Amino acid sequence: MFDKVTELNLLYDFYSRLLTEKQREVLRLYHCENCSLSEIADDLSISRQGVHDALKNAEKALFGYEAKLSLVKKFTDTEDAVKSADRQIDCLISENKGNSDLTDKLFDLKNMIEGLIQ
Repeated sequence: MFDKVTELNLLYDFYSRLLTEKQREVLRLYHCENCSLSEIADDLSISRQGVHDALKNAEKALFGYEAKLSLVKKFTDTEDAVKSADRQIDCLISENKGNSDLTDKLFDLKNMIEGLIQ
């Protein structure tokens, strides 16, 4: 599907509010700020092992939420379907250039789709 960093970022976007404040902070510092475990430990006044454990527990929780709720999968599946529909509309427009009523309606659909994916 995605590389681990991208997948974790998506999971974080969808499920971060379900994590504890400490888990959110550790994930943010590690993945978004690119801080080392030692830097995070110093910032949060906990041990390096505590940071490691919080990070692993948070990641496990995020993957667990996705396993149960599948929000990221539904989101990416929907995004793929919308992009596929957009490509099919492009084909229909090019195949029906002589039919201005149809191409106008297809352009309207295309504009609606663009509004969904932006």
